[in-house]
Order: sequence, then structure tokens, then C-alpha cells
Amino acid sequence: MPKIICVANQKGGVGKTTTAINLSACLALTGKKVLLIDVDSQSNATTGLGIYLNDSQMGVYDLMVGDAKIDQVVYPTAIETLFVIPSTVDLAGAEVELVTAKNREFRLKNALAPLHSDYEFVIIDCPPSLSLLTLNALTASDTVLIPTQCEYYSMQGLGRFVKTIKMIKQSLNPDLRIEGILLTMYDGRTSLANQVREQIGKYFKQSLLGTIIPRNIRLSEAPSHGKPIVLYDHQSKGADSYIELAREIIARTKKYAETQTLQTSENPT
Repeated sequence: MPKIICVANQKGGVGKTTTAINLSACLALTGKKVLLIDVDSQSNATTGLGIYLNDSQMGVYDLMVGDAKIDQVVYPTAIETLFVIPSTVDLAGAEVELVTAKNREFRLKNALAPLHSDYEFVIIDCPPSLSLLTLNALTASDTVLIPTQCEYYSMQGLGRFVKTIKMIKQSLNPDLRIEGILLTMYDGRTSLANQVREQIGKYFKQSLLGTIIPRNIRLSEAPSHGKPIVLYDHQSKGADSYIELAREIIARTKKYAETQTLQTSENPT
């Protein structure tokens, strides 16, 4: 089965979609087969990869609310081993339609069940709110990656979101783990950014990732060209940081798998 990572935060403007796009691309460029799923009705992860659907093409809405099968909604990208399930304008109405749906929090999880070993990583980009779409993503995922901007209000929201994850574990997905907290838009020249980094490291030491995403103009420009940063400007600091993040995620995934294997061998059933 692939490792499913949900990129989520209840607060907007923290680099969530930027992280989903660029982590997916950098994982794919290491040779991993990756699927990016856009469950945000704004469709920024979709257009950020240069994908524009016509009215006859299906996306994640048809997978979650309609009768589409997963192979009907997967599209290729400019990177050979990166694929995407895009968002469409129809997704804006999915919230209302899911309210009365049976097993409404499990629609995405059930839809992804046929994947098996088709991909090594599945990355899910979520809306900036705790909506039914976000709940579906958290329920379907193995881990959640939390991008956090190096500002005071983002740090406040981080504590609330960690509490939300604990509630999801208790009610919907007992196996959900925090992949890590990712500091984004970091400017080491400001005292505030350094103070936020220090405070998050103090209170969330075990979860804070080693990789830090700097504030970088090339990262901001790349989506308007429909490209991840490694294709738009592979020599930029933004590209370097997301390549480093992909390596860190791969290393953490390997370490966790080894730990689980060791625990299984020590405690056979």
C-alpha cells in the first residue's frame, strides 16, 4: 500500500498547497511513483501543475460524490512518475451533498482502497478549514504534514490543529500520525521568525521537521507558470528546500517501517 500523507492546516496562507505540489514533485524526481490529490475547491494544486480540465473531464468530485473509479480521474503531469487527481469547480458543492451521504467521512478512503501498490506516496492537498473534505482527507491518510508560517497567529493555530488531530484519532482514524510540522516562509533576518521557530521547537520538539522552507520569490512565481519549483527554477533556494524535504520524508518513512518490522518480530502474534 502507498503511504498517504495529508498536507493540512486549519489556517490559510501557510504554504499548504505550495508544499503539496513541490513535495510531490520532488518525491517523484527521486524515482518514486507519486499521486497528488487536490481536495480543495480552489483547485490551486491542480493549476499549479499545469492541469486544466474541460467540462467533460472528471476529477476528485466525481470520485467522492459520483460513481467514477479511480483510474478514470488520474491524469499525468510533466514529471513522468507524478500523477494528479484534480479538483474541479463542482467540488464547491460537494460539502452540501456529503452532509447526508452514507459514511460521509470515509468516501475518499474507500475510493482510494483499490490503489494497493500502484504508488509509493499519495499526497493530499486540503482546504484551509476543518470541512468534510478535510475530514475525508484526514480519515484516508496515514500521516498529516502541517505547514506552519513563521508568524504568531500561525503558531496559535498550530496548537488548535494538533488538538483536532487527536480528536480525529479518537473518532475516525486511530492510526493517524503527525508526519511533522514544517516551518514555511521563514526569514531568518527577522526576530519574529526566529522566536516562532524557537517556541515551536520547544513545545513540539518531536514533531518539528529539520527542513525549513525559506521565503522565496521563485516559489511564489512558479504556480503562475503551472510548474513545481524544481521545473521552474531548479537552482533556487525554494527548490533546494523542497528537495531536502522530500529526502527527509523518505528517510522518516524508511525509519518508521524498520521500527514497525522490529516491533512485529519482537512481539509476534
